[in-house]
Amino acid sequence: MNLKRIFGAVLTILGISALIYAGVVFSNTGGGSNQAIRNLIIYSVLGLVFFSSGISLIRTTKDES
Repeated sequence: MNLKRIFGAVLTILGISALIYAGVVFSNTGGGSNQAIRNLIIYSVLGLVFFSSGISLIRTTKDES
């Protein structure tokens, strides 16, 4: 059981959930208030960072028995 792979999977799941939440915020933004746009940018950037770091951590970790 590799701890880096587990941490990468957790980061990937957090990234996916942040991107889904950013999609929900985007779909509910009707008037385009500043707070909604700020939340959309923050959650989408954090989601992309978490998702990409989790995927790269899973990819670069080698399987050693």
